[in-house]
Amino acid sequence: MTTENIPLAGALRELRARTGLSLAALAQRTAYSKSSWERYLNGKSLPPRQAVQELCRLADEPGGRLLSLWEIAESQWSRRAAVVSPVVGEPPPLPAPARPRARKGRQGGQGRLMMVLASAYVLLAGGVAVGLLLLPGRNTFDDEPLVSPVPYSLAPRCHGAACEGRDPLRLVCGIDPDTLTTLHTATGAHVELRHSAKCGASWARVWGTRIGDRVEFTAGGPSHQLRIATEDDTLTYVYTPMAAARPGSTVRACFRPAAADGERECAEARVGGPATTTTEPPISP
Repeated sequence: MTTENIPLAGALRELRARTGLSLAALAQRTAYSKSSWERYLNGKSLPPRQAVQELCRLADEPGGRLLSLWEIAESQWSRRAAVVSPVVGEPPPLPAPARPRARKGRQGGQGRLMMVLASAYVLLAGGVAVGLLLLPGRNTFDDEPLVSPVPYSLAPRCHGAACEGRDPLRLVCGIDPDTLTTLHTATGAHVELRHSAKCGASWARVWGTRIGDRVEFTAGGPSHQLRIATEDDTLTYVYTPMAAARPGSTVRACFRPAAADGERECAEARVGGPATTTTEPPISP
């Protein structure tokens, strides 16, 4: 299991436990096989985004937290996949033996000795691999009781101005942020103003949207735009780029629905202070 996949696999195991479904039942209710779910829950392979969404649906869990962890794992997994790694458990090739200097009659004995040593090396490596697989506490999640998720800690990768205009998920700012306020729009969309003290930055999180909806976010500096472009965007949380924000900063998000006659609605909040929500009339073209 890779370091970046630990929190995702742990969260997936929690959801699977909540559903009470076996791996076989998960396979019946989703598009992924029993063996695939075993790999996803153990962190052996990165699940597709759709698999995460389907498990959230079965557990009646909003996909935001899980998809945040998936984005982090996916970005790191992609970098790791670009590096060709040796096969785990495969011993390195033995160096070619030096040309023997002994008499011709002893060459056969030395050849046999090298073969014996090589065989012993392979058996030793195989024994270590099997021993690791049989260590107590290892869980293959083949319909066995679940163990507690592995604790994790991921440090943010930017702070303040360094976060401006960047993705809160990929910069690990989207884990346990504060929700400053939530705007419930007339079209049924939700806009949350969020802040990460660790990153010194804020952003807006949006869901329940329609294709063509737009959000503008600012913290008193540059404005950052978000447009709902695809059907996938309407099925999950979507995030604006971040804006640097310190305690006392005023952050603001304005939602404009895709419908031409829809009203622009705005939410405003002060980091560390009370929140206000306002509705603005549509702006004439």
